[in-house]
Amino acid sequence: MKSRLAARLWTSALAALLLTPLGAAQAQTQTPPPDPAAPAASAPVPVSASAQRLYEFARPQLLQVRTLLKGQDSQASVGSGFLVSNEGHIITNYHVVSQAALQPERYRLIYSTADRKEGPLQLLAFDAIHDLALVKVADPAAIAGRGALRFRPRHTPVHQGERIYSLGNPLDVGFAVLEGTYNGLVERSFYPTVFFAGSLNAGVSGGPTLDERGQVMGINVAARRDGEQVSFLVPAQFAEDLLQRGRNAQPITQPAYPELTRQLVVHQATLTERFLAQPWRSAGHPQYVIPLPQEDFMRCWGRSTPADEKGLEFERSDCEMDTRIFVSGWLTTGSLSVRHEAYDGRKLGSLRFADRYSDSFKNESFGGRASRDRTAPQCRERYVQQGGLPLRAVLCMRAYKKLTGLYDLSVLVATVDQPTIGVQGRFDARGVSFENALKLGEHYLKGYAWTSSSEATTSQR
Repeated sequence: MKSRLAARLWTSALAALLLTPLGAAQAQTQTPPPDPAAPAASAPVPVSASAQRLYEFARPQLLQVRTLLKGQDSQASVGSGFLVSNEGHIITNYHVVSQAALQPERYRLIYSTADRKEGPLQLLAFDAIHDLALVKVADPAAIAGRGALRFRPRHTPVHQGERIYSLGNPLDVGFAVLEGTYNGLVERSFYPTVFFAGSLNAGVSGGPTLDERGQVMGINVAARRDGEQVSFLVPAQFAEDLLQRGRNAQPITQPAYPELTRQLVVHQATLTERFLAQPWRSAGHPQYVIPLPQEDFMRCWGRSTPADEKGLEFERSDCEMDTRIFVSGWLTTGSLSVRHEAYDGRKLGSLRFADRYSDSFKNESFGGRASRDRTAPQCRERYVQQGGLPLRAVLCMRAYKKLTGLYDLSVLVATVDQPTIGVQGRFDARGVSFENALKLGEHYLKGYAWTSSSEATTSQR
């Protein structure tokens, strides 16, 4: 079974969007009042009482972040956010404000508080890699006296099973508190991501998640659609860093593609370096060495035909990253995937096998026509020798139209040395530079070879 990616919680004309920015260290912060009904320290504090206390404490600093279509002034998306300074700085997710960031001529941002105060927002900075944005109230006097939430000190550990509390405006129905537990960091994630055992719904993106002391320890960002109580938070340290970098920045009034591109270029360089530094694993095929990636930041899933299959037999492996960089509602990028299918057609015979094997190769898609964000793919096909092993290889690249200098790479490979046995593999890199696309493509091709036993058999022929 193939793994499913975490879905961001977002609300638009058809769905709901969640994104939240973090606050500044210089902000005037508050400490939640003690619970007068709390029992002695030796006894556990009732969760419901803690949730109620923390919600009342944080309610003044909670906001809904809305994206409005300028022409009609109608709502295009909604998320959540929270105050992190007395000057009106707010943390939310990048995906919550992405429409206004990329198309400021069409969209504008406003906030709405729990007590129904509204006003315009200015976008100051964003961190698309960690899905965060920093916005500011255009008229800070309008929210004067509300205070700001403070961050949990980054070197203070959070313990497995510790109760935490997510706040936001789920499904645009009202502000709420959602209880859950901290379950450490997500395994095999390229960037640190908190595993929150709780139900995050669309609309709470960008809202804060608090510890028992009312300190922000994470920002709501996503949930698994194929599971229950499996949600994700951006660690608070990245929001705190964004606040420090952007608190004095001038408002972003032009399409943010140049800054978005700069961030993606840094990401792809780091991703390429880490991936190339890892040796391939063996897929265990008796004839071929097949490149299988390490699972440090990828997950691999396999399946095969039943043991009593009478026709074409195959084994398949799909490896991909859970990490995707959100660009817009129709585009994510910045990830790698690797897969292969090993075919055994000895029960079919060489002619029927060749027909099925060739059809499988031809059925691969590389994107077809040009889209709104990428050019049509440019492909080249060659027969190459890799360590003496003959391969049929297709390399395709698509350029991003507004993310200048970034490309999607696809490499399709098939072994062509056996009449009834073969392997087909594919490698995809999304959002990489031209130079790194070539490095990654070469690295993938070099992962193919005969096994040592196959080489010995070949040399004796």
